[in-house]
Amino acid sequence: MSHYRELTVWQKSMDLVVAVYRYTQTFPESERYGLTSQMRRAAVSIPSNIAEGGRRRGKDTVHFLKISFGSASELDTQLEIGRRLNFGKNPEREVCESLLSEVLRMLNKMTS
Repeated sequence: MSHYRELTVWQKSMDLVVAVYRYTQTFPESERYGLTSQMRRAAVSIPSNIAEGGRRRGKDTVHFLKISFGSASELDTQLEIGRRLNFGKNPEREVCESLLSEVLRMLNKMTS
C-alpha cells in the first residue's frame, strides 16, 4: 500500500475533508473551538491515518486503517450532532454524509 494516493478510499477521504471544511464554515462562531474543530480534526485524521498505514507493513497497515475507521465513526456522530442542532447548510451536510458513507464502507472492507 505504499502508493496510498492511488487508493480510492484515500481520495474519497480527502474529498470528505474538503466537504467538512465547507460545511463547518457556516457553523456559529461560538462553535469554532467546539464542534467545528472536532469535526475538522476527525475528518483530517481519516486520510492521514490511511497515508500512515500506507507507509507501514503487515499488521501496522491494518492498525492505521482501523484508526481511520474510528475517526470516520466519530465524524458520523458529529455530523448527527450538527444535524440535530440545525447547524450548517443541509446540502453541504448531505455531501459530507454521502462521502462518509462511502469511506466507511471501503474502510470496513479493508479491515475485515
